[in-house]
Amino acid sequence: MATERQLSRRSLLGAAGAGAAGLTVSAAGPAAAASRTADVCVVGAGLAGLTAARDLVAAGASVAVLEARDRVGGRVLNLPLANGGVTEGGGEFIGPTQDRIKALADSLGIATFATYNTGKNLLYKDGRKTPYATDGILGSVPPIDAAGLANAAIVQATLDDLAKQIPVDAPWTAAKADEWDRQTFETWLRANAVIPSAKFLFDVACTSIFSAEPRELSFLFVLFYIAAAGNSSTPGTLERLTETAGGAQELRFVGGSQLVPIRLAAALGDRVVLNAPVRSIAKSGSQYAVTADGTTVTARRVVVAVPPPIAARITYAPALPAARDQLTQRLPMASVGKAIAIYDTPFWRADGLNGQVVSDTGVVSSTFDNSPPDASYGALMGFIEADEARKFDAASEAEVRAAVLKDYVTYFGEKAASPSSFVLQRWNNEVWTRGGPVSVAAPGVLTQYGPALRAPVGGIHWAGTETSTYWTGFMDGAVRSGERVAKEVLAVL
Repeated sequence: MATERQLSRRSLLGAAGAGAAGLTVSAAGPAAAASRTADVCVVGAGLAGLTAARDLVAAGASVAVLEARDRVGGRVLNLPLANGGVTEGGGEFIGPTQDRIKALADSLGIATFATYNTGKNLLYKDGRKTPYATDGILGSVPPIDAAGLANAAIVQATLDDLAKQIPVDAPWTAAKADEWDRQTFETWLRANAVIPSAKFLFDVACTSIFSAEPRELSFLFVLFYIAAAGNSSTPGTLERLTETAGGAQELRFVGGSQLVPIRLAAALGDRVVLNAPVRSIAKSGSQYAVTADGTTVTARRVVVAVPPPIAARITYAPALPAARDQLTQRLPMASVGKAIAIYDTPFWRADGLNGQVVSDTGVVSSTFDNSPPDASYGALMGFIEADEARKFDAASEAEVRAAVLKDYVTYFGEKAASPSSFVLQRWNNEVWTRGGPVSVAAPGVLTQYGPALRAPVGGIHWAGTETSTYWTGFMDGAVRSGERVAKEVLAVL
């Protein structure tokens, strides 16, 4: 049986990885071309699909998981570094009320450590750097003018209060859903964040949370997202979405977040087939034929656990109901990339900085210290988001590297100019994702098409972080959706 290190490397490099009890993750091809039969076929080996498969298998169902990529994890990805370490190219952080991803990681023996948050944040605004503490009245709010700070406090409180009116399982049923879904977040902010410095804070918060501009988002969708940043006993808040300590960025996984899907897949063994993009799902009598490159699975039920725009590219026979198909046409992926510069040491810590920046300029407007828990090397991670991400979709990696390092020098000084290595993940260019971290809803989508989000179509069921009632867009939401859809399927098997 291969070691976990080998499994992780194979997953990263795209080969089949050995699993628990001598089982292996299959790579589709001539040897895997034979048809399979299972109770359930799961499309997608991200956290949602693998969690669903785990629960279905535990209940005694036979399962086949088909994954388009040459690896598991979906939007969760460890990137190998030249120094032998790893860093995360996709989802990486967890925090309070993200109970399901934490429980899953614990069950797999994966430890967490605190995101580095010692020292001061940096505000770069109007060409000036200002260090600031992370324990202010509103958390780590940058030191803007007093009028802007007061306005920001009112706006934040208003957003939290309005979010309390959103039913997380059906935001389109909120009393003012029609009114809120007629406008963009940008329209609402212009009417409420009336001080320019306050508007700046919420613009940065928006791109940091959604990787989308305020003009792209329905205000109802934004309120739902805030409401979803909690659990059944803890209401969601905007602060929990944006903060490090006490927020969604509080913890990271030792060994990288992709260890979670890697270990899930290892336990499932050769039930997971890689390099098998699903092309069609066709009903025949009481069963479905799920046809992928290199293999076909005949199953009683199908779980589609990929982002809505990717699910829309599968051919369905019979055709999906109009509401479901039109929903997927209207939930585009946001735009995001991550750029990580590796240094011999996390030198910014000696300057009393925690590596976190909020900026009004540059290709990277927010950063984190992505160094390992033992600080054996330094890693600066910057998000490239929304409009800035789209500007660089067609750029070479060298061009992106130059632009990112220019920003890092602006924020952290000349030492940032010469990393020992540099890694880049552009999700917009990933053929099986085409953006991230989440599908977003423009005005009119939730109220018109929201009910089709989770509703099964015959024996086809829907999972993925976009379908979660809590922590939509996060790893926790993906796990929750997998647990939910497994119960849904088991109830009708």
